[in-house]
Amino acid sequence: MICLSRLTAVALLSCSGATAAQVPALGANLERYAYPAPVHWFEAETQGQRVRMAYLDIAPAGRANGRTILLLHGKNFCAATWYDTARRMAAAGYRVIAPDQIGFCKSSKPPGYQYSFHALAALTRGLLEHAAAGPVVLVGHSTGGIIAARFALSYPAQVARLVLVNPLGLNDTLAEGVPYTDPGALRAEEARTDAASIKAYQLRTYYHGAWRPDYDRWVTMLAGQYASADGDRVRDAQARLSDMIQTQPIAADLPRLTMPVTLIVGQRDATAYRADHAPAERRAAIRTVPAAAEAAVRRIPRARLVRLEGLGHAPQVEAPAAFAAALRAASEE
Repeated sequence: MICLSRLTAVALLSCSGATAAQVPALGANLERYAYPAPVHWFEAETQGQRVRMAYLDIAPAGRANGRTILLLHGKNFCAATWYDTARRMAAAGYRVIAPDQIGFCKSSKPPGYQYSFHALAALTRGLLEHAAAGPVVLVGHSTGGIIAARFALSYPAQVARLVLVNPLGLNDTLAEGVPYTDPGALRAEEARTDAASIKAYQLRTYYHGAWRPDYDRWVTMLAGQYASADGDRVRDAQARLSDMIQTQPIAADLPRLTMPVTLIVGQRDATAYRADHAPAERRAAIRTVPAAAEAAVRRIPRARLVRLEGLGHAPQVEAPAAFAAALRAASEE
């Protein structure tokens, strides 16, 4: 197994399946974790604070087709997780932009920030203006799917096509029976997060019990933020982001999407956001991502559903070539 070519020496520990005790302190903003492509920066003011958004901007590797694809990561992912997809789409002629959202990965985690999908969408719009990108093929994975849908609703002229990959927010899990958890309790949960808990959750929920050594690098990337001296900034941001996810689903607004929409969904995804906190008698009513997608595609005017059999929550990680083929087909319809 080969790790990404430009990882720092400490991040290379992930190639050998580092244990929780070996996870390096990578910094709250992943200062000691090198991405596989040059990192660019967009600076903005939001809620009275100056912030920086990190992003990858990858030029077409072959003959340019004049299109830009924007890749939005999920809660337990970063822009770097998209790299395999990005290089494949660049080889097909696309310019590829992949940001770290505020609160995540290399981007700022401002203290006391009130996270909302509207705020993240507005910052993403500013990034596209900064990067001089016109209408994009907008791709959102997991939590990034909610950001992408909110962006598409807020700025429809900037979205040529919308692709949602195993997105959260297609159903209102609080309405289905998940109890509300206040930010203080979410912060207490984050205090217990480490490499072991991250891997256990992803193994069970994302990868249907089948772990591969190349997934370890992404565990190290996430756990290395928590392991840092300034890891409390990460814990606070993640708790606030979890509160955003539980309280701001996109389900009610799906019929207002006007552009062509493709849902690409790994069918073995067991994600049902925070369903394990619901009373036992309610858990069966809380839909997983694939179940929610079946209902959602009927409510979006110009939507189609691509089912990826045998794959879980992160098909772009689990089967990069197959996922890239599905994404390219969705982008060029």
